[in-house]
Amino acid sequence: MSLEEASRQLEAAIHDARVSFDCILLDELDRAHTNAITARAAVDSAENAIRVELERQQAEKKSSEPPESAD
Repeated sequence: MSLEEASRQLEAAIHDARVSFDCILLDELDRAHTNAITARAAVDSAENAIRVELERQQAEKKSSEPPESAD
C-alpha cells in the first residue's frame, strides 16, 4: 500500500466520520455505528500504510550507511 492510498483512506475516514456525526443528530444510531466502524477501519488501514513506509525508509537508510568498523 502506498502513501497515496493512505491519503485516500484518511479522506474516506473523514467522510465516514462526518456521516456518522450526522446520523447521530438524526437519531439513526445503527447507521451512525456502521459509519463509525468503517471510519475506524479506514484510519487503521492508513496507519498501517504509513508504518510500512516508515519501516521501508528506515531500512533503506540503514542499508545506505557505511558499515561500522570493529576496533
